[in-house]
Amino acid sequence: MKKSKLLLTVSVIFIFVTNVFSQASGKPETKSSSREYMELMNGVFDFVERNYVDEVDPAVLYRGALKGMLEALNDPYTLYLDQSTSRSLNDTTSGQFGGVGLSISKPFSSTPDKPAYVEVASPIEDTPGFRAGIQAGDLIISVNGTDTSTITMEEVLDILRGKVGEKVDLLIRRGKNMEFPVTLVRAIIEVPTVKYGKIGNTGYLKIIEFTPQTAERVQQALDSFGKSITGLIIDLRNNPGGLITSVADVADKFIDSGTIVSTKSRLAFENSVFTASSRKTTFKGLPIVVLINKGSASASEILSGALKDNHLAYLVGQRTYGKGSVQQVIPLSGTDKIKITMARYYTPSDVNIDKIGIPPDREILFPTLSEKGEKQYADLLKDNEVEKYVEAHPNMTEQQIASYAKTLRAKYNEIDERNLRKLVRNEVNRKVGTMLYDLDWDIQLTEALSILAKENFSELVKKTKTLKELQDEVEKKEKTEKK
Repeated sequence: MKKSKLLLTVSVIFIFVTNVFSQASGKPETKSSSREYMELMNGVFDFVERNYVDEVDPAVLYRGALKGMLEALNDPYTLYLDQSTSRSLNDTTSGQFGGVGLSISKPFSSTPDKPAYVEVASPIEDTPGFRAGIQAGDLIISVNGTDTSTITMEEVLDILRGKVGEKVDLLIRRGKNMEFPVTLVRAIIEVPTVKYGKIGNTGYLKIIEFTPQTAERVQQALDSFGKSITGLIIDLRNNPGGLITSVADVADKFIDSGTIVSTKSRLAFENSVFTASSRKTTFKGLPIVVLINKGSASASEILSGALKDNHLAYLVGQRTYGKGSVQQVIPLSGTDKIKITMARYYTPSDVNIDKIGIPPDREILFPTLSEKGEKQYADLLKDNEVEKYVEAHPNMTEQQIASYAKTLRAKYNEIDERNLRKLVRNEVNRKVGTMLYDLDWDIQLTEALSILAKENFSELVKKTKTLKELQDEVEKKEKTEKK
């Protein structure tokens, strides 16, 4: 008797679900079919809650449904924020939080050929992750022994963030074969924004992130330079982005007319144009070089693109990350939210760089290690040889750093001395703070200084192409190749 009742119940549910699904799938995507899909979801929700073998918390089904719905869009920037991730977002925008200082991303789909490991978008300067030498593009294979391809982004964040002073063990993969463990100690992470100084007669302005305070801090830097500089370097490397209003305010200090950035959406109220004010900029005509790399994303790409399209700056370094979308955070209740892509942004020449990035006008790449060099580098980090030596020899001078690098080179002969000096220098500076710049190691910065000192900047920047011109060239080439 019980068995026949169960079969009857299952049959009724099956008929209901099949009926609704058939109605929904047999029609074009309209408001009517959307309503039918909602009825189907409500029916499944109710059935699972009433009939699952164990008692189910409705909140678990609710969160799972939201996560699945947003993940189906296959957009890494559209996601459900539960209480813990929502708190993490609030911590980041408010200015400080407990963690290791890494901006990360994670693919939704994971396959045996391409596991969904966490990728470092950029390390936040002067944080445990940055001081440990973790770089943009590194993959985090595991956190505290858990394979990151098997857990969600929220679960990764929950492990990386937590009680200050506790250790977090990471396994890092760099390039194809180099893997090494890194132990980080959680610290209070203050979201930095601007650092600046002078290198001879050149102003050096490092914008670390675009927060509500960034425009004011940039103005302080420019005021401190005054008329004493003959050129300016804006360093946007490893800048993960931030507020579009903030970057528009910064760009307005260099662009005296026209569009800075525009946003486009299928929703009219999300379409907007940020325009430069008509006032004259203080630094009009000043030679500007912008440093970019694959850790430069979002708002930093907006500034790079705006200065490039207006022929106001020369870009040096590496192609940027390629995040050309704008998100809004929508509160659902007192504890959770969703973050959803509402628009895409376009540079002044009307180009969206999402998943493409911005190419530099002059590509300068740091040398890559050979396969043997990668193995030696990984061995060097695993053995903590540098850390132990620096611990035993505090307050090392540059001469002592160079001398120790030579000693290391005798053992690790596939790694050049400049990289070894950088590794030692990073360890020396872990306790005293990061240097503003490192001319011994930073070949992109030294190239920027050389351009400003030795080349005809006005002619150089005049010959650069806008992003639209570059895009048209690529499309023309692709059409020719297809013929």
